[in-house]
Amino acid sequence: MIEILKTTDNKLIELGINEAQSGSWFNLINPSYDEIQKVSLILNLDESFLRNSLDVDERSRIEIEDDCLLIITNIPIMEDEGAYDTLPLGIIFTQRGFITVSSKKNNIISSFNKDTAANFDTKNKTKFLLDILFRSTKYYLRYLNNITKQSEEIEEELRKTMKNKALFQLFEVQKSLVYFTTALKDNYMVLQKIMRISQSAKQSSLLKFSEDDIDLLEDVIIENKQALEMVEMHRNILENMMDAFASIISNNLNIVMKFLTSIAIIFAIPTMFSSFWGMNVAVPFASNEFGFLIVSVISLIAAILAAIFFAKKGMF
Repeated sequence: MIEILKTTDNKLIELGINEAQSGSWFNLINPSYDEIQKVSLILNLDESFLRNSLDVDERSRIEIEDDCLLIITNIPIMEDEGAYDTLPLGIIFTQRGFITVSSKKNNIISSFNKDTAANFDTKNKTKFLLDILFRSTKYYLRYLNNITKQSEEIEEELRKTMKNKALFQLFEVQKSLVYFTTALKDNYMVLQKIMRISQSAKQSSLLKFSEDDIDLLEDVIIENKQALEMVEMHRNILENMMDAFASIISNNLNIVMKFLTSIAIIFAIPTMFSSFWGMNVAVPFASNEFGFLIVSVISLIAAILAAIFFAKKGMF
């Protein structure tokens, strides 16, 4: 899918592919092969810039080639309810336009629409880039808050019952945090490179930074660093929680096995007495009419004494 948009008088207007003008925003969501070719021809752009942004395993980076600047950043997405992942977002600068490329529809790009057109300008490419990066870090923080609440709910459930479902949910949360940690670290390196570009004596012809832009970039770096610190903190808490629950499960298993072993020993005592008196040899009380009752009482007393002994040793 291709959308070609341009800000005019604080409004976002949609253009046809043949009406694209300087300052237009080309938004590509999971584009087809033909769409990639069309955009490449219109903007005189290397197709690999577009295809690299569609690779789900692409790491965050910056690449400059033939008056084209490619910035790939990883943005957070919510796959299913409670499952989070990251998605490469390609942001490409050319002399004629500003391009965003992603393999899936996402909340970051969707938040730049006709209803919010007064808050951004497609012609101011540097500011638009920083707005996207800032919105991305905000979504990281928002999803982290959701993950925190989700972890607390799972922890509460695990306190009541050690079901596999809750443990698998905790594992999914832990996996999401791993994705976030990797993405935020890579994004931080990209932001540092952008900061060096902004502070260089000779800025890129594609990126022109004003004082306000540099202030906004600093805010993005601070937010990204805060998100990274929060993710690492939650990861440590979650890893300790998983270790604690593993110890609790192991301890509970030991208690159950200890109890079952004690029960087995206690029930083995009457079995032992019945085995002795079931032998085809002379045994005490063989001629006594109350022999069976006497043997039963003796075996019961022995079993009770064994139970009292195990209870004192904390086996129950």
